[in-house]
Parts: sequence; structure tokens; C-alpha cells
Amino acid sequence: MPAHESRPTIHIPGTTSHTIAPRAGHSGEGALRYLKAGGGAPLVLLHTVRTQAEHFRHLIPLIADRYTVHALDLPGMGYSEIVPGASYDEPAMRAGVERLLTELDLHDVTLVGESMGAVLALTAAAALPERVRRVVAVNTYDFRGGIARSSLLARVVVSGVLAPVVGPVIAGVEPRPALRAVLRGGLGDKSALREDYVDELLQVGRRPGYPVVARGVYQALPSLVAARSRYPGVKAPVHLVYGERDWSRPSDREANRQLLPAADFTQVPKAGHFIALERPDVLADLLNTAA
Repeated sequence: MPAHESRPTIHIPGTTSHTIAPRAGHSGEGALRYLKAGGGAPLVLLHTVRTQAEHFRHLIPLIADRYTVHALDLPGMGYSEIVPGASYDEPAMRAGVERLLTELDLHDVTLVGESMGAVLALTAAAALPERVRRVVAVNTYDFRGGIARSSLLARVVVSGVLAPVVGPVIAGVEPRPALRAVLRGGLGDKSALREDYVDELLQVGRRPGYPVVARGVYQALPSLVAARSRYPGVKAPVHLVYGERDWSRPSDREANRQLLPAADFTQVPKAGHFIALERPDVLADLLNTAA
């Protein structure tokens, strides 16, 4: 993270911050930031659309006794470097995950992703089967509509960001009430959205160049749907986890069960899209049992 940039306002006890430098000859790559904690077999956490490694602030302390946790800021997001002209489609995001695994030479890895991160956990596992031990995919964001199902306000915001001409302007204006409403629309327990987390996300949203990233991520959401074609290539055991009130429909969940017929399946009662925020205990129990 360049010295002149802002620093995270949230510190997760027991974590340290690290950076993976761009590879020589890869002009489209930027530095990747990740948090590290704990000890044991490696576990990688992959966050949702518009969030960052701190999305797992409540989960990391619950699993750090059993795993060496690496929580990645996906390319351009959180405090990973913003590279002008970079792509934010699924293959580009997956390449960032693959860099983490290969540059740190991680093996026997448990990949845990939520939303967009769940899709990337599955596709990275298909790409690097020799490195991945297990995948836990939480509320995979691989269906049309996605965040627009959160609320009317979410539909208005996403439509505005994607609109030609005015889209870049709207992406650069992120009122606190709008961000809160979109995030609360992904929660069964609305109280799980902490105000200091909203503050942190808004700070990241003010990074120079971040509105371009935000718009690029929304424009690339159809590539997450297309990435489902890669799921049958996953060789590692998979556990699909869904919140009962997730934005996905029962038909979306069943479609993934058919693509991954050997996968375990858990539905979390009353939970929404952001299970790492409202029910980290469920994910911790699932992960620690299998450690």
C-alpha cells in the first residue's frame, strides 16, 4: 500500500497486513494486499462485491487457532492497487486469487469465498486442483439480477452506475444512506451491519480511481454467471452454503447442486447474503470441524 494512501480504520486482532508485488512483465497487474493470521493449514478468504478483507473481521478470530488465514483484497478493491485500464471480469479476478496461491506457494488450501468470492473460490479450485484441498462457497453470486434483488434502491443504484455517460459520475458519488441500504438488504439480521464497517467501506470508496473499479466490477457481473461452466472442473470437495434469505432463488441453488452433485449443502435459517457478517459462528463451526 503506497505511503500516501489512507490506512484501514478497522484492525482485526491477531492479523498482519502484507503485499504481493506485481509480476515482472505483467503490465495489467497491481500489488495485492492481504491480511494474515493464525497457524495451521492454509485457508484463503475471498470477499464479496464492493467489500474487502475486513468483511471477515468476525470470522478470522474464530478460525485462526486452526488455520493460517489469508484474507485477500481482490484486485483493485480494498487496499489492493488500482491499475488504470485493468479488467474486473471473472478471469481477471481469478488471476488475482491464483497469484496469491502461487506467489505464496500455498498447498492443501481451503478456499472460502462469499458471493463473488464464492464463484472465484470454485473457479480457482478448478484452475489449480493440485493446490486446493477443499472449497466452501457461501451464497455464490452466479445468477442474473444479483444485488439488484436486494431492494428497489439497489436496483436504482446499480442501474445508474451501469448507465452510459452518467454512469462514471454516479459511481463516484456514494451517499452513506445508499451504501447502508444496499448492504442491509443483504442481511437477515439488520443489526449485523456495524457503522464502523460502513465508515471503512466509504473510505475505500474515496480512493483515487475507485469509482472506475466499482463500475468495472458491476459491468463484469455477467462474467460470474458465465463462470458456472467451470464448476464441473472442481476436483476438491465442495460445501455450498446459502442463507435462507439470500438473493439467490431456490432454482439458482438447485442448479448449482446439479453442477456439483457431490457437494455438501447447508442452508442457514433466517440469514441473508452476507453470512460472514451476521452468522460467522456458523462458518467457523463448519471450518473448524473439518480442520
